[in-house]
Amino acid sequence: MSDPQTAPVPAGGRARADLRAGLDRLRESSTPILQIVLAATAAYAFAHFVLGHAAPLLAATVTISSLGLVRDARPRRVLETVVGMVVGILIAELILLVAGVGWWQLAITLAASLAVARFLSPQPGFAIAAAIQSAIVMVIPASVPFLRLVDGVVGGIAALLVTALVPRNPVRAVTRDGHALLAAFDGAVLTLVQALRRGDRMRAERGLQKARALQPLVDRWQASLESGRAIARISPFLRRQRFELERQDRVRVHIDLAVRNLRVIGRRVVYVCDDSRPRPVAADLLGELAAGARLIGDSLDDISFEPAAREAVRAVAARLDPATLAAGRQSLDQNLVGALRPLAVDLMTAAGMPSADARAALPRV
Repeated sequence: MSDPQTAPVPAGGRARADLRAGLDRLRESSTPILQIVLAATAAYAFAHFVLGHAAPLLAATVTISSLGLVRDARPRRVLETVVGMVVGILIAELILLVAGVGWWQLAITLAASLAVARFLSPQPGFAIAAAIQSAIVMVIPASVPFLRLVDGVVGGIAALLVTALVPRNPVRAVTRDGHALLAAFDGAVLTLVQALRRGDRMRAERGLQKARALQPLVDRWQASLESGRAIARISPFLRRQRFELERQDRVRVHIDLAVRNLRVIGRRVVYVCDDSRPRPVAADLLGELAAGARLIGDSLDDISFEPAAREAVRAVAARLDPATLAAGRQSLDQNLVGALRPLAVDLMTAAGMPSADARAALPRV
């Protein structure tokens, strides 16, 4: 382990990169920070000034823990966290009432909270939230029984209200995740295009690796869409964003299929590059499909790009006749051209074309 006195300090480009990353995190967390501050302050003030509780600590801690800075702020997740903490508080209050305060009472409380919470929910965070709040109740006792339970409920209600009334901007996060996936998709496709142009098996294998690495980005986009749609359903301020979230979910479904087909194409590219011969025709076709996918990425910001994306992919799809394009070549070349057909269909449907029309755009084989 290096000495702190001699540890390297980021400088120049690295320092700027670290500063930029910090600013990006701060910008992304600005709304969650506002939510936490408003909800915790409101819950504390209500419990203190309206209910007359001298030190409503749990009103604030339940609010902070249930909202958090995580990207997934859907109401159901917030509610589950609130329920977990209230369960922990209730168990601690009951044990405190029966057995009093002490080290062994704390042990029993933690064991009971964790056991009950694990029985109620498969989420590990649910049990941890219950245990933390039960420990606070046991370590900082109050003179009035079940006072902290009321504080916890107040904090939970404040968190849910803020989720609906001061919502995080779901479209911004969803669009950012969509761009991240489509940019990585483009990188994988272009690597495979280069491999086909050069007959380079090593580059083809690299493209296949990139294609296989896309699934976490698909899952991340899906999670942010699910979170955004859940928030938009309860927030009166996000009604107009529901259409955009539904549209991006449609794009995401078909891009997910395109990613799966790209992995198939990647495996075929590796096979055909075994002989080190360039395949310029297949490279051009795949490159043109990549251009259509880039237009789909542009459409996440501006829906008017969707018609251009559809037509760009349709123009390639109309030429995807394996028998014609691969005539006189090895059967693997025909299989490669055939593998491009479902990818073209996925991209056309991602750009808003009905599935039947997308399939009809392909030459009959």
